Amino acid sequence: MPGGRLTQQERQQIALGLADGLAYAEIARRLDRPTSTITREVMRNGGPTAYRADLAHRATERRAHRRRQAAPRGAEAPPQAYGRDAEAVREYEETFTVILMASGVPKMMARVLACLTLTDAGSLTASELVQRLQVSPASISKAVAFLESQGLVRRERDERRRERYVVDDDVWYQSMMASARSTAQLVGIARQGVGILGPDTPAAARLENIARFLDFVSESITRAAEQAREVLYTKPGPASGGTAEPRPDHG
Repeated sequence: MPGGRLTQQERQQIALGLADGLAYAEIARRLDRPTSTITREVMRNGGPTAYRADLAHRATERRAHRRRQAAPRGAEAPPQAYGRDAEAVREYEETFTVILMASGVPKMMARVLACLTLTDAGSLTASELVQRLQVSPASISKAVAFLESQGLVRRERDERRRERYVVDDDVWYQSMMASARSTAQLVGIARQGVGILGPDTPAAARLENIARFLDFVSESITRAAEQAREVLYTKPGPASGGTAEPRPDHG
């Protein structure tokens, strides 16, 4: 399987594949590349409907040029914790960001969430995020506000009274619960419309069907999230070796 950066010819093949409606996996197979490479390439360059090979190629060259300018001459990349491969970590963070974007998370919000998630501490200050992502403080502030509204990030103060942004271990539980609450609000507004439009009208019937569907989905999400949290965060008890302790005889 070839490595290295995508060539302009490969990008043209990606554009043709997208125009033909091919899945990322099929395009990757034809180019003998990992599916994650194709996914990352497309999502960071406009998405499947706006991808252009020439624009993507120029954008990649500009990003590489900016990275070279940002790195001091003769300076080596700072060592990674636990002996990690710095380049592999960078590539993985890009892939993780792209997958978040593909799931509907806006680009800057996805970059911030990926950056926080991949830190061992699970938290960074605004200035640390600005330095790592090379963006403005305003961009970080806007991204954090969005992520906080989705239950994906919370704020706390450290010992130096600096505001830190934190992703908890149960971040996706919190996100699912926020989604369920949002869906429940849609159920309520749909049912309100039924009363306003009249229960025997076609529009009201449509709203009632919407409400019933979303109500079922909201309850299912809540129930599944609660069950998953209970299972995944419950520590197993001490092994008994298959032998139950005898109960005292009260008879």
